Amino acid sequence: MDRADAIIFGGGLVGLALAAALDSSSVSAIVVDPADPDLRTDAAFDGRTSAVSSSSMRMLETIGVAGQLPEPGCPIRTIAVADGLQPGGLYFEPDDDEALGWMHENRHLHAALRARAESGRNLWLLWKSRVTAVDRAEHGVVVSLADGRKLNAPLLIAADGRNSRTREEAGIRVARWKYDHQAIVSVLRHERPHDHIAYEIFYPTGPFALLPMADDGHGHRSAIVWSVPNDDAAGWLALNDDDFAAEAEAAMGGFLGRIALLAPRSSFPLGFHHAAQITAQRLALVGDAAHAIHPIAGQGLNLGFRDAAALAEVLVDGARLGLDLGDRQLLDRYQRWRSLDALSVAFATDSLTRIYGVPGKTASAVRRFGMGLVERIGPLRNRLMNEARGTSGELPLLLRGLPI
Repeated sequence: MDRADAIIFGGGLVGLALAAALDSSSVSAIVVDPADPDLRTDAAFDGRTSAVSSSSMRMLETIGVAGQLPEPGCPIRTIAVADGLQPGGLYFEPDDDEALGWMHENRHLHAALRARAESGRNLWLLWKSRVTAVDRAEHGVVVSLADGRKLNAPLLIAADGRNSRTREEAGIRVARWKYDHQAIVSVLRHERPHDHIAYEIFYPTGPFALLPMADDGHGHRSAIVWSVPNDDAAGWLALNDDDFAAEAEAAMGGFLGRIALLAPRSSFPLGFHHAAQITAQRLALVGDAAHAIHPIAGQGLNLGFRDAAALAEVLVDGARLGLDLGDRQLLDRYQRWRSLDALSVAFATDSLTRIYGVPGKTASAVRRFGMGLVERIGPLRNRLMNEARGTSGELPLLLRGLPI
């Protein structure tokens, strides 16, 4: 039987970040994932990108992931928020030199996290492995794999996504609802430079996000996340590239000049879920297994990284005290630490989605008045900017750029 300090189900971005964080402090982990990672490595760019907050980037640097990135990413220096193409809006621009966040292609993030995990001294990566049974008993966890191997650890960590089988089998209740929208994602080339500005343009039919990407040597690039009503999504995807680019250019007001599509368009349904609890007997949930939110503020992945940083700190502290890493007191500390923050972010993004979805001139005028107030009230604007950076609340050490 193979034994480690923790077993992690899921070798995605959050699962591998947690594994690297544990390895950095000599806590061992076994990562189990049914996927073949080489298929991701060999795949062409599919248009999927992520905004990584400045605090999340500090963690990736501290645990040795940032140095593995094939490209450094594109810094976000300013966030501009607008109600349609009406004048006035909000601008978040920090006084210091640290970027608000960084845009990365998902394939580059995964490649860097995988390379870091493969170099770990305390990590075992079991790709293409299927779980047949899980026994979370009073004194430990035993996982049986389809190849006959058995794994043993004091703690099981579920990083297996929004449809987490582990969460369901643990009987953890989830509050969930679907938005009547789908997000269309792609990457555009545009005529004028983006100046490292991320734009969030709100329309009653759904928000349009434009996120700066690094120049690929052939011109200026930005990622888009365009929320469209479910009934319209098939029509948007059926447009040819030139027609879609023309529609996107119109939605942007043409301020970046002529645009063209650089990556395939894909779409995914938008929904919300939040687990009633993120721990159970010898079990902790992280990332989308614990919560999933609207992409309106680009905080979904960062919430998962915050889970990883907090759980790693709790487990490393416990290991140094010689505690059982599946101990209820340790898991309760993680539950208290992450529950309020995750719920607060989820509530804020859901409220923004609903407020900006109200049609009509009166609603638009009220929104613009509110944005004008925020723009003039420095402390409030700074608070919102800190939320975007991921620097609010009780930050784990890794998110402050400090080793555990």
